[in-house]
Amino acid sequence: MKQSLSLMLLLLCYFLGFSQGHKEKSGPSGSEKDSAVTAATHKDLPPVVTQGTVTIEGKTIAYTATTGFMTMKNENGKPLSHIFYIAYTKNGVEDKADRPITFAYNGGPGSSSVWLHMGMLGPKRVLMSDSGEALPPPARYVNNPYSWLDKTDLVFIDPVTTGFSRPAKGEDATQFHGYEEDLKSVGDFIREYISRQSRWNSPKILAGESYGTTRSAGLSGYLQDNYGMYLNGVILVSSVLNFQTIDFNEGNDLPYILYLPTYAAAAWYHHKIAPDLQGSLQKTIAEAKTFAEGPYNVALMKGDQLSAAEVDSIAGELHRLTGLPETYIKRSRLRINAGNFEKELLRPENEILGRYDSRIANSGYDQVGEYPEYDPSYAATLGTFSTAVNDYLERDLKFKNENPYNILTGVGPWPYRSDNRYFTNFQTLRNAMTQNKYLKVWVLCGYFDLATPFDAAEYVFDHMGLEPYQQSRLHMTFYPSGHMIYTNMESLRKAKKDADAFYDSIQSHP
Repeated sequence: MKQSLSLMLLLLCYFLGFSQGHKEKSGPSGSEKDSAVTAATHKDLPPVVTQGTVTIEGKTIAYTATTGFMTMKNENGKPLSHIFYIAYTKNGVEDKADRPITFAYNGGPGSSSVWLHMGMLGPKRVLMSDSGEALPPPARYVNNPYSWLDKTDLVFIDPVTTGFSRPAKGEDATQFHGYEEDLKSVGDFIREYISRQSRWNSPKILAGESYGTTRSAGLSGYLQDNYGMYLNGVILVSSVLNFQTIDFNEGNDLPYILYLPTYAAAAWYHHKIAPDLQGSLQKTIAEAKTFAEGPYNVALMKGDQLSAAEVDSIAGELHRLTGLPETYIKRSRLRINAGNFEKELLRPENEILGRYDSRIANSGYDQVGEYPEYDPSYAATLGTFSTAVNDYLERDLKFKNENPYNILTGVGPWPYRSDNRYFTNFQTLRNAMTQNKYLKVWVLCGYFDLATPFDAAEYVFDHMGLEPYQQSRLHMTFYPSGHMIYTNMESLRKAKKDADAFYDSIQSHP
């Protein structure tokens, strides 16, 4: 968590208030000449509406793209914020009750929705190599045959200060920053969108990635408790609902246990693992999980009471599973945090691992440092996605705004209301699943994710206290990819098939 916040603070961020913007509007036929519309005042402006088609599994889907702002107001009608959104709705749907609607966003906190939008769900996707590496600039986007638009309408939300979303004139951005503040802002947008578009009788799904999964768990309770809005599905991509599982603090041994299978997967990928484990990734992961949950867990519980022989034994097995030198492991007191692992695994080659995707590595410039200087996997995606979305907004969606589109912006400090303990909100999702027994949850995990490791997600859902009928409505899928599972082509294809099954199950009401 600390590394994530540090990374965001190092990024070039913009905190420009919502100022006068420019938009182009074209009619559905596209025959009218595009014209710039200036936002002279802070009020709702007609959104920009365009038409498009995308071919998914051999079928052509005609859709309407609606791009614009929704002004959120308080009870007295005073504008509070202007939330930017992009909505895709399938044309020719007679009864909206037959058509699911999915609200999607990313995490950060402080991230726009560009990653899910142009990485996996939307009708256009950023063009990358099949393995997830960036191609030479400038970036390009292409039609996305793995879009979910054949199964659901899509609404991509940029929380306040991300994307083009800004506070209203005279409003302080910090009133939207924080766990509870964010739930109210995004949740109220969802309710108002549903009401304005007459979608109360549509199946409703939330899809979030990273901190967006934290937001989704919270929204499952916020929408249900405040507006009686019962959801049909919650989709969690690279989930984190218990921050104890990812926070490397002295006295908290849980992350060291839960990260070990991901370390083993990374060592396997980079051929640093023991030769007898180099064959099957699944075999490697299974063996790492068995060791982590058994002997390693017991050893960390014993702490300073471990004998020298026990230390040698545990260090030897950690070396076998991670590829790190035994001397380094012992100096670390058998506890390897993710940042150290990213820096140490390929140190002989003067390369560092990606945090979001440990398959991706690149050279560093501090050969003696303990932590990575940057995240190669984030560097491989930032410029690509930023260029693509800015080009796409103007060229295809006909939308212009003089503000920068904030891909990822600093929003700290972010109040979590943790009551002097690690922040958790899996209880909110469990309670929503209890009160709404039809709510289905789908969790997507990447084997090479060093930000929100897959074993941590499994641990959380294994400790939610779900009844058997609730467990039957929980589905977890795993992919040979990182945090952004969609940057790997094999995973993107598999996720599409898994999404089809999830939405079909919602439609069939089992």
